Amino acid sequence: MSQRRETASAAFNKGSSSGEASEMSSNGAEMGSTVHVGNPRRSSLVWLTLLLIITYSCSSIYHHQFQKLPVPLTAGEAGKRGFSEIEAFQHAKALAEMGPHPVGSDALQLALQYVLSACQTIKKTAHWEVDVEVDLFHAKSGANHMGSGLFAGRTTVYSDLSHVVLRIVPKYVPEAKEQSILVSSHIDTVFSTGGAGDCSSCVGLMLELARGISQSAHGLKRAIIFLFNTGEEEGLNGAHSFITQHPWRKTIRMAIDLEAMGIGGKSIIFQAGPHPWAIENFALVAKYPSGQIIAQDLFSSGIIKSATDFQVYKDVAGLSGLDFAYLDNTAVYHTKNDKLEFLKNGSFQHLGENMLAFLLHTGASSHFPEGISTGAEEDTSKNNAIYFDILGTYMIVYRQNFAHMLHNSVIMQSLLIWATSLVMGGITAATSFALSCLSILLMWVMSLSFSFLVAFLLPLISSSPVPYVSSPWLVIGLFGAPSFLGALTGQHLGFLLLQKYLLIAHSKRRHLPLITKAAVVKLEAERWLYKAGSFQWLLLLILGNYFKIGSSYVALVWLVSPAFAYGFFEATLSSARLPKPLKLATLLLGLATPLLISSGIFVQLVATVIGNMVRFDRNPGGTPEWLGNFIIAGFIAVLLSLTLVYLLSYIHLSGAKRAIILATLVLFSLSLAVVLSGIVPSFSEDTVRAVNVVHVVDATGKVDEGQNPISYLSLFSSTPGNLNKEAEQINEGFVCGKDKTVDFVTFSVKYGCWTYDDTTNGWSEMDIPTMHVHSDAKGNRRITQVSINTKGSIRWALAINTEEIEDFEFKDAGNSEELIPFDKKSSVDGWHIIQFSGGKNAPTLFDLTLYWRSGSTNNSDAPLLKLRTDVDRVTPITERVLEKFPRWCSLFGKSTSPLTLAFLRNLPVNF
Repeated sequence: MSQRRETASAAFNKGSSSGEASEMSSNGAEMGSTVHVGNPRRSSLVWLTLLLIITYSCSSIYHHQFQKLPVPLTAGEAGKRGFSEIEAFQHAKALAEMGPHPVGSDALQLALQYVLSACQTIKKTAHWEVDVEVDLFHAKSGANHMGSGLFAGRTTVYSDLSHVVLRIVPKYVPEAKEQSILVSSHIDTVFSTGGAGDCSSCVGLMLELARGISQSAHGLKRAIIFLFNTGEEEGLNGAHSFITQHPWRKTIRMAIDLEAMGIGGKSIIFQAGPHPWAIENFALVAKYPSGQIIAQDLFSSGIIKSATDFQVYKDVAGLSGLDFAYLDNTAVYHTKNDKLEFLKNGSFQHLGENMLAFLLHTGASSHFPEGISTGAEEDTSKNNAIYFDILGTYMIVYRQNFAHMLHNSVIMQSLLIWATSLVMGGITAATSFALSCLSILLMWVMSLSFSFLVAFLLPLISSSPVPYVSSPWLVIGLFGAPSFLGALTGQHLGFLLLQKYLLIAHSKRRHLPLITKAAVVKLEAERWLYKAGSFQWLLLLILGNYFKIGSSYVALVWLVSPAFAYGFFEATLSSARLPKPLKLATLLLGLATPLLISSGIFVQLVATVIGNMVRFDRNPGGTPEWLGNFIIAGFIAVLLSLTLVYLLSYIHLSGAKRAIILATLVLFSLSLAVVLSGIVPSFSEDTVRAVNVVHVVDATGKVDEGQNPISYLSLFSSTPGNLNKEAEQINEGFVCGKDKTVDFVTFSVKYGCWTYDDTTNGWSEMDIPTMHVHSDAKGNRRITQVSINTKGSIRWALAINTEEIEDFEFKDAGNSEELIPFDKKSSVDGWHIIQFSGGKNAPTLFDLTLYWRSGSTNNSDAPLLKLRTDVDRVTPITERVLEKFPRWCSLFGKSTSPLTLAFLRNLPVNF
């Protein structure tokens, strides 16, 4: 017996390839039984191979799911009823070559005429069994007030907008016109880019879709409307004007919106519903289905600060449908690099074939549920669709009701198994469970702490707070390595505490030798860590199920698959058997399905978040430079802590810990060295920094009393970091810092650069907007009437102090048309903002009636009204700066950004 125990001890210390390092016969409760206790031989080479396999698998899954695209087809290859990327590309190219075409520009009129001409050609060549109607729709003035989301506290007002609308109707189905499907995108761009991706690509694709559908008359039972709108970039105005004014709007039963947050790649569904019919039918017929409810949940949460026309169709018109977007290379969004040369071959073909199949299928469907549109009695909020694609080949769709039942079943069974195990295990099992959960908590804390530390220090030691934007792979070493190291450290601390407790608990088992007890304790601790990982996902599933979060399917997969593998290879409820080493087969089988389903979307989400760092600082200088890094570092740490929890449990007993830690430190050091050396630049000509150049005329003083306005050139960036390098290269006397806060009404610049050199040229005092108080009645309720003249500006923003003003009315002074009626207004930070944009014939004279709050003291330091007017004009100083603009920089445009010339004017409370 002594000799056998010595042999077992030696085998345990050295490891055994068979997984059984000791064998003994014991007295007492296990008399006559043979117990095998072993330690796996998980060498550094084995672990390195395993990590490489997992890394390669994740990379391959991502590539296949998001980068594998179909072969583009020519017109001849596609045929009359097919979709040709080559033809769609020609349309997108023609529009992109017109350069920036924002609302109110001559270029936009040319773009409208191009689209109108293409639609007329489709009408002439359509199949004889369909009617094709083309309408150049000129919208009346209107206002869109959305109380939630990106435009909370704002009213967008528009005027003089034109849209091209094409409707395809089967001739011999009279009722077809009464049930239409809307496909929509926008022609206009921001002022800083030709908008090849956003959204000339969408318009080109829609024109080719319309051509293909116009040739497919057989089977159509309803009309298909293609809306090419303008005004989307200025606050979703095109969609709002169409859905509230066009005579065809009442026939629409479903809306499909096409958008781009980058350029090319696969266009994925990132919003669907509320009725699940559309996504269910898309999954049924799409050739290359691509859609993720994770993206929808993130977008709906407000983490991604953006909005699309789909919000108007859903919130204003009550329509259900689908929202598509290109998400590849999101860093080019609204910059000069939004151009077709970055488009991947097959991008149009992918979305075009999916959309063509979907529209033909739904257009011919005999079942079109009434609950899909406004006025439906069916409550779809409790029956939303859960959807996700697998490798871009299959799409899984099921409804919330089924998800709730499935999740409840898994949750109840899991809790039952845990309860049974803990009851059978007694105090020892309950304490072990608590300590294993503590190890998970320590893993999270250490992983987040290590990554946050790097995120905080990076801006202090690097020339740019976000040095990884042009080379996203750097985040693997900069944040992934410390996150992994922190997770391993935290879990190992928990492992040591658990091991210490189990050693004490097993000390009562006197029939086991000391060396065997140590082996049993280590193996049992390892198994507890693995099981605690599944409990982590169980908690997430419970929370997701309770709040009806669609992305809960991820927790379901990461819970069930590893638990099944454990039960298949390892589990036993018998306390008589001593534990054996966890098998690598358990790990590989358990992780195969979760990685297949979720690794691709996790990589895509990280890439999207990194691209968004280019435009992260919505109020330049208003957030700490480390905040963007914290978001990325935290996101990566959370993903690693969630997904590596099972893998890490295998490391603690192996001899590979030292090698793994060393390799992680080397990876981190190399990534940091690359950043500090400047070998890889933070920005490049292909991945640029978003910088705005605005000639500001500040007339917030009382100009009418002889005070001269202040004129300067402002340089600021939505990308975190100082502008010293850029200002030095431009060399126009810029002074940079936080000494001068510029209030642009819709946002504030708290860090920027400014110069007063040669800023009096290119504008005159005739351009300065005016605000005159016509009357101020201080009766039972104080009412003030103000006239506003925006001069030549047809794009402006006005902020009304809601601390003093309870409500207001806003009218077009030219024809007394009421644009914003008296009604309860929402506000953000004490201001309600009106954003106006329109065509060349838009009004510039307005009447504003203010209704004061009762008890107003009239002593506020804040102004009563703040006005910014934009003019699309390049002054001499602006022209010189743009000529010397660094190649790694680009103008950046959005609905809240001023153009290159802006005038500021205030009306004080005590006017």
